[in-house]
Amino acid sequence: MAKPASSSSSLQIIGEDDELMFDGSESGWVEARTHCDHLGSLSSDLIHIPIPDTPCNRCQHPDENWLCLCCKDVLCSRFVNKHMLEHYQQKHHNLALSYSDLSVWCFSCDAYLDAQVILSLRPAYETAYILKFGNAPPVRAIEHQHNV
Repeated sequence: MAKPASSSSSLQIIGEDDELMFDGSESGWVEARTHCDHLGSLSSDLIHIPIPDTPCNRCQHPDENWLCLCCKDVLCSRFVNKHMLEHYQQKHHNLALSYSDLSVWCFSCDAYLDAQVILSLRPAYETAYILKFGNAPPVRAIEHQHNV
C-alpha cells in the first residue's frame, strides 16, 4: 500500500514497492524554452554590453542585477527593488539577462529562454560569460531530433 506523502516535501512514496518519485515542484529545475515570439525586440548590438558588476541604474544596488536585452539598461531583480520588473511594465521591454546566473527571461512568455540554443541570444550570453569569467563559455552539444 502506498504511504502518504508529507505535506512539507515534494518527495512522494508511491506504489506497492514504495518507489520514490520527485514531482519537481520544489526542486528549482526549470526547462528553458527554445523559442520565443518576442525576440524581435532585441537590441541590434548585444556584443557591447555593460559589465556584470554594473549596479542598478535606479538604486545603485550592486547585486541581483539584470541586463535589459532591448535597451541594455541594468536594473535590479524582483528580489531587490524590482526595477527590472518595473522597466518591463513601463517600457514593455520583455527580454532580460541575469548577471547572477546568465539566464535569460522573457517577461511576456513568463519563461526562461535557452540562450545557447536561440541564436539571437548567443551574443549577449557569450559576451556576459566572458566578462564575468574571463574566458569563453563551454560549448554545449545540442541534440537534433530527426523524425524517422
